Amino acid sequence: MKKLGILAGVAGLALAAVLTAPTAGSADDSKLEQLKAQGFARVAIANEPPYTAVAADGKVSGAAPDVAREIFKRLGVGDIVASISEYGAMIPGLQAGRFDVVTAGLFMKPERCAAVAYSEPVLCDAEAMLVKKGNPKGFKSYEDVAKDTSATIGAPGGGTEEKLALNAGVPRERVIVVPDGQSGLKMLQDGRIDAYSLPVLSINDLVKKANDPNLEVIAPVQGAPVYCDGAAFKKGDEALRDAYDVELAKLKKSGEFAKIIEPYGFSAAAAMSTTRDKLCAAK
Repeated sequence: MKKLGILAGVAGLALAAVLTAPTAGSADDSKLEQLKAQGFARVAIANEPPYTAVAADGKVSGAAPDVAREIFKRLGVGDIVASISEYGAMIPGLQAGRFDVVTAGLFMKPERCAAVAYSEPVLCDAEAMLVKKGNPKGFKSYEDVAKDTSATIGAPGGGTEEKLALNAGVPRERVIVVPDGQSGLKMLQDGRIDAYSLPVLSINDLVKKANDPNLEVIAPVQGAPVYCDGAAFKKGDEALRDAYDVELAKLKKSGEFAKIIEPYGFSAAAAMSTTRDKLCAAK
C-alpha cells in the first residue's frame, strides 16, 4: 500500500506538471500580449523608398511600415520602432530576437520561407537596372552583365538582386555590395559601377529624386521573376503572424490596403492575386 501511495503521488505530480507547464501555443500567444504591454513593435527596414523610408526627423514611412503600423494599431500595439538593417542581416536579427518583425520588401523565396513565418503578400515588384544614358553596354539581363568581362553591377548586400546576378554567372568580384540607394547612384554617376540593380519602384524613386538626365532605367530586367514580400516573423511566433494576417485580410477587403500602398506606386491587385503558399513553393 505504501508503494502504491508513492506511485500515486508521483503520478499526481507528473499530471500537475503537464497541466501547468506552458505549451508552445501559450508561449506563442503571449507574443502579442508582450507587444501590447511594451506599446510598440520593433521592425527591421532597409531605408529603400518606396518600400521603406526614414525622414530627417526619424519618422519611419514607406509602404511596408505604413501597412505594419496600421495593422499593429488594430491589434492593440500603439506604434512601430524601426531599425535599419542590410537585407542579409534581417533574418539572423529576427531569429536572434533583435526585431519582432521584418517589414522591408524581403521577398518570399522557399529558403526564406523555411527560416521565417511570412504573412500573406503585401508588396509585389519586378527587377530593374540603373545605367548611364543610352545604356552603353546594352544590358537587358543579369546574363548580359556576366558576359561582359569588364562589367560591374551594384546591389544591396544579401538582397535578391545580388543573388540574381551571382546566379546569372556574374563573378563575385564584379558584384559590388552597395549599402543604400544614394551610394549606388553616386557610384554609377562616378563610373565605379556599370549598373545598379534594385526593384523597379525603388530605382524609379531614386531616379526621380536624382533628377539626372544622364541616367536610364532598364525595366523589367529580362529573365528576372516578379516577387512579392510579406511581413516576416520569427518561427514560433505563428500566432502573432496569424493575427496579423486576419487584419491584413480585412484591410485588403475594405479597400484600405489599396489606399495605403497605391500612392507609393504598388498594386493592391498584384498582392491580392497570389498567396504565401504559392510564393513559398515557387522555384
